Amino acid sequence: MGKYKATPEGYMTVGEVAKKMGVTVRTLQYYDKEGLLSPSSESEGGRRLYTHKDVIKLHQILSLKHLGFTLEDIKNHLISLDTPADVAGVLTEQAAAIRDKIETLSSSLKEIETLRAEVLQMNSVDFKKYADIIVNLQMKNEFYWLIKHMDDNTLDYFRSRFDRDSGTAMMEVFTHLIEEAIRLQKDDVPPEGEKGQNLAKKFWKMIMEFTDGDVSMLSKLMETADFKGPDNEWKQKLVIFNAFIEPALGAYFTALGYDPLEEGAK
Repeated sequence: MGKYKATPEGYMTVGEVAKKMGVTVRTLQYYDKEGLLSPSSESEGGRRLYTHKDVIKLHQILSLKHLGFTLEDIKNHLISLDTPADVAGVLTEQAAAIRDKIETLSSSLKEIETLRAEVLQMNSVDFKKYADIIVNLQMKNEFYWLIKHMDDNTLDYFRSRFDRDSGTAMMEVFTHLIEEAIRLQKDDVPPEGEKGQNLAKKFWKMIMEFTDGDVSMLSKLMETADFKGPDNEWKQKLVIFNAFIEPALGAYFTALGYDPLEEGAK
């Protein structure tokens, strides 16, 4: 004689429900413990017994979970919704949340693919540089690829001087100045004129803030100008920018009465 009597008609054991619905017994035990789905009955031997109605509720739970809802959402909110409009509203919110996740995952995928390309161009494994590249990709810094060409001292300097917010702000200023110089060059504005000198003043102020007044850092930064990036658009911009900013800075330094670059080289 078996240990347990036959399952009463109209009921299923936890094992039978688990097999029928493609879940584990542990999952059903957890749902019971959390008050999400409890068996309708219990046998004399202590076995959990489920009805067809319980299976339908389990199907609802699994379907909502598949849509990305948390068990907490399902337990405390979703199953108790009364009208189609209520359900539609919750589904609209969930759709928006999923779109946000897709956008985040798409950005992460693009960053992974970009980092992979950078890793293959480096001569050795350097997780510090990998981390710096990832941070700059998150900052939408189009010059992220320069990191692999920089020495450790230069990168340590940047890490000590800038966090993500200040680094992003600095890159926004630099990008704005490049675009402004290109625009002035296109409009045939003289570098020695008022607009050109205003640009030179803003650029030099940015350089002083960027290097903390250490002009010797400029030579290291200028070395990166000869490296090729993933596309050549930035190089073309830099050529136009340099063609304008160099004479503009020359005139600006002349007006100051000294050349900081020459002083820093001594």
